[in-house]
Amino acid sequence: MPLSPSQRVVLIKEISDRLGTEDYSLIDVTFKQFSLPWSDQWQGDKNSYVLSMVSEAPDEVLVDLALHVGFSFEMAPAVRIDPPFWRKGMFRLFVSHLATHRVFAADLQTALLDFGISGFVAHNDIEPTQEWQTQIETALATCDALIALLHSDFHASNWTDQEIGFAMGRGAPTFAVRLGQVPYGFIGRFQAFNGDNKVAVVLAREIFDAFRRNKQTQLRIGQVLVGLFEESNSFAEAKTRIGYLEELASWETSFSTRIRSTVKSNSQVYESYGVPARVGALVQKWAKSGV
Repeated sequence: MPLSPSQRVVLIKEISDRLGTEDYSLIDVTFKQFSLPWSDQWQGDKNSYVLSMVSEAPDEVLVDLALHVGFSFEMAPAVRIDPPFWRKGMFRLFVSHLATHRVFAADLQTALLDFGISGFVAHNDIEPTQEWQTQIETALATCDALIALLHSDFHASNWTDQEIGFAMGRGAPTFAVRLGQVPYGFIGRFQAFNGDNKVAVVLAREIFDAFRRNKQTQLRIGQVLVGLFEESNSFAEAKTRIGYLEELASWETSFSTRIRSTVKSNSQVYESYGVPARVGALVQKWAKSGV
């Protein structure tokens, strides 16, 4: 079946983002192997070069090249739009909660940002002038996962069960936090956290640990953390983020390429004491495992 225009755009973007981190010599070799055009007179940046050379490629070549650089459609969100309430480049988590506990939900939302997780908390993220139901539906349609904060009377809400059903109907990973309410119905079959007497920062760490291990979310979390590492703005950020990368349960070959490139291009990384060595050790670790 031919690719749709949207699918072609997805593949072209991923190929550009991933292949654009390589040296021009390797990019050109790759183009030649895939019978794509190349140029030794290009004056722009590498990402634009890759975009230009692959934009007219046949569907089957795009698919094969995307697989070569470590991307398949199974890794893409079902809907690829960027509503303003999601932080760019972060894992998208819908936080289903009762309005009476929106302060706790907001605290959790803030704590999750350190791990590259952008939480949608309806009562904090919806502008008063916007149609709130539409915004909630948009968040549910574009989230990577949902977590339900099961405070007492959670089941009595007119909306929370529908939010869970929406996410599960999409096949989005769904988790629960016990906060006075025992998981029930379909959500009772999935992983639940004990949130009783826990502050938001502790719970956020547990949620991150679950996502980095879960087979449905671990690759997406890896993609997010590599992106954050590339954008480190301080020595401290570089050290914290390499630590998160060291904890990942899955790895892609493109991750190794990208973090090695970051050591060369980002002064906050290559001048952060110990970080370049940790990058080298991490790349070597996954290379020994066959990645």
